[in-house]
Amino acid sequence: MTNDTNLSLKGRVRALLFGVAYGDAIGAPVEKLSAVEIRDRYGKVTSLDTAWHRMNQSEIARSGRVRGSGIVTDDTLMTLCLMSVYNDVRRHLDAWDMADGMVREIAWKPRWVPELQREALLIERLFYPEKWIFQRHQLTNCDPREGGIGNMVNCGAAMYIAPIGVVNACDPKAAYDEAIAFASGHQQSFGLEAAGVLAAAIAAALVPGTTVDKIIDEALLLAKDGTKKAIAGIVDAAQGLKGAEHAKVVETFHSIIGKYSPMGDDVVHSIKKAGVPSEAYRPSRINAIEELPLALGFAVVNDGDFYRTIQDGINSGRDTDSIGVMAGAILGAMHGEAVIDAAVAAQLDRVNRLTLFASADAFTETAIAVQSNDHRREAARLKARQALQSSPEFVEIQPL
Repeated sequence: MTNDTNLSLKGRVRALLFGVAYGDAIGAPVEKLSAVEIRDRYGKVTSLDTAWHRMNQSEIARSGRVRGSGIVTDDTLMTLCLMSVYNDVRRHLDAWDMADGMVREIAWKPRWVPELQREALLIERLFYPEKWIFQRHQLTNCDPREGGIGNMVNCGAAMYIAPIGVVNACDPKAAYDEAIAFASGHQQSFGLEAAGVLAAAIAAALVPGTTVDKIIDEALLLAKDGTKKAIAGIVDAAQGLKGAEHAKVVETFHSIIGKYSPMGDDVVHSIKKAGVPSEAYRPSRINAIEELPLALGFAVVNDGDFYRTIQDGINSGRDTDSIGVMAGAILGAMHGEAVIDAAVAAQLDRVNRLTLFASADAFTETAIAVQSNDHRREAARLKARQALQSSPEFVEIQPL
């Protein structure tokens, strides 16, 4: 499916952020269940109004959290944090902005945290690999470029990196490079690589008239090592799975991703795993995160259909909310405002105390400002190069 060449950047960013929040909220109630467990308990999840599988009094008392009815998790909130960092500095980012801007956003700025149903510092809700940002940058004051070293390797940076693709719209290589520079302050190894490739996919999705296949081609040009092989394996299989039963698609995808991700359906960090050796979550040039390859695979199976892709992704189990977030971000950016369901968007705003479109519009203004500065600098560089080349001292180097 090809997007409309006349779609506005403003509408695409609105749809991207809507896709992040929708994918997050519909996937959150079934996170960490296997595909079989989801089918047995829910049939197929297609609504935001899905009861959390842990929604009981003992779980609420233990964790202090709630999900369901459209409540988003840290995936959406950290995406908004990254947008805020851009709004503050109004330029391209690097690891020093992780050490400064992102630390301020997660550890020092109170906000409404929907899962906690109260105003809090976001760091109270974050999983340990995301708390790592504060630990490394403020408490150990590391070189910002080394912030990700030692962290648990997961999708934690990729899940919120989409705004970097917007700032570098239509330039996947620039998006990849900036995402790697910024997210090196948070992640390492294939977790860092996934952030770069996801940002590149967003930049590619914003090219007028693009397709899912073209987005994947751009991602594969930049992807390295296990990440490249995992994406290639999944999307190649996906071409032959169009029209197949969801269970068959999931079984095939999981058999492929299993070569690059050893965790399988056992994603709960229980006492039984304490001290047990594992290849999961440690640096590797062979491995890949699961979420991005699966999101792209389901996009291929569904010919880029926004809702079917997200719903198939979150019903495949495991890290369901992040699969939904990545699929929603890419396809929202590609399709634009046409995919936005006004009632769903209103529900997401209401239950999470957000203003998604206002946030998207403010960030779009920032992205355009950064891009305008890029154009001015590039024009100045081109003028300087032309002057240099026309000088008597300039000797053109001929290829061998």
